[in-house]
Amino acid sequence: MAERKATIQIDGNSIELPVLTGTAGHDVIDVRTLGKHGYFTFDPGFLATGSCESKITYIDGENGVLLHRGYPIDQLATEADYLEVCYMLIHGEAPNTEQYNEFKETITNHTMVHQGLHGFFGGFRRDAHPMAMLCAVTGALSSFYHDDLNIADPEQRVRSAYRLIAKIPTIAAMCYKHNVGQPFVYPKNSLSFSENFLNMMFSVPAEDYEVSPVIAKAMDRIFTLHADHEQNASTSTVRLAGSSGANPYACIAAGVASLWGPAHGGANEACLKMLAEIGSVDRIPEFIKKAKDKNDPFRLMGFGHRVYKNFDPRAKVMRDTCHEVLSELNIQDPLLDVAMELERIALEDPYFVEKKLYPNVDFYSGIILKAIGIPTNMFTVIFALSRTVGWISHWHEMLSEASQKIGRPRQLYTGEAQRDFSPIKK
Repeated sequence: MAERKATIQIDGNSIELPVLTGTAGHDVIDVRTLGKHGYFTFDPGFLATGSCESKITYIDGENGVLLHRGYPIDQLATEADYLEVCYMLIHGEAPNTEQYNEFKETITNHTMVHQGLHGFFGGFRRDAHPMAMLCAVTGALSSFYHDDLNIADPEQRVRSAYRLIAKIPTIAAMCYKHNVGQPFVYPKNSLSFSENFLNMMFSVPAEDYEVSPVIAKAMDRIFTLHADHEQNASTSTVRLAGSSGANPYACIAAGVASLWGPAHGGANEACLKMLAEIGSVDRIPEFIKKAKDKNDPFRLMGFGHRVYKNFDPRAKVMRDTCHEVLSELNIQDPLLDVAMELERIALEDPYFVEKKLYPNVDFYSGIILKAIGIPTNMFTVIFALSRTVGWISHWHEMLSEASQKIGRPRQLYTGEAQRDFSPIKK
């Protein structure tokens, strides 16, 4: 088959550009040679620009498809656990029993953090936002593993990936404990990944914490459903930071910082704040009316998705899990009542159905986390914990490419033309 080309006509001159085809999804026009002709493309927000080639995750937003290494997300969330997904994202294939057990043992044995890291938390105010602490302490990990930071060595890259997957939950729980003034809880090797995180969050020296299997399963699904999401803002940030040769801990800290934004990882926290603003079921019609009014600034958080124009494939699994958790805990909470009534309306109201504004994964995960007892300022931390494996997988993939170059976006300059400077004394 002959190579396909796109032709651009500029001032009577023709420029031919190769058209590249992937395994699935849109074809892309390779514009790398445009600079030689004196032109760059302009695409704020990268709405139509492919920044890299990747084998990790594929999204078809129009048809509600999300694949990790070719595996559908709903199958992974219901038939695999989070550590299986972690192994698959890093290594490209689902593990067999021997590989899984070895990987699980390695992660379990690396969950403790250096005692010196505890001292970092003493520098934070008691009311410091957990994301501020997570960002700083994650970056500080490089000071403890500086003898294992040769990013050109694939084995060292994988070791760094394993350390991050293992230690970020421990650090995340430490952020919470610092906020509430409780002593840090050490990991327990006898517990599963999600059970261990819940125990580090809620256990206290005075009494043991019993981990509910339903809650542990829900936590594991939240981790899985947030593990990776292709070239989003935080993943692109990690790749861009990594392209400079920065160490993996600095790159993941950069990802944490990017995720912190309310338009990205803070969506489920924003959803809970919205529920609090509504306050009670009897006020829902008032806010539904505001949401339908184009001239009203109020927007329903947790409904629809920038990528998914049909439905979020993660949302159905998360919805089922949400109802399982609420049934298990039998909590009487006005905000949860508001959430369930909002869900009912969104699934039945013609306005929402026609515009496909279905509840998304952030809506359901926020409700689950609140029901479990996790404060809203920890929601984005848990998102970062889940997404660490996606970030580090993309970082590892990028550095495995022989043609990898430092990222250097271009711009359309609209400032002042060249002019002479006049010294202030004149």
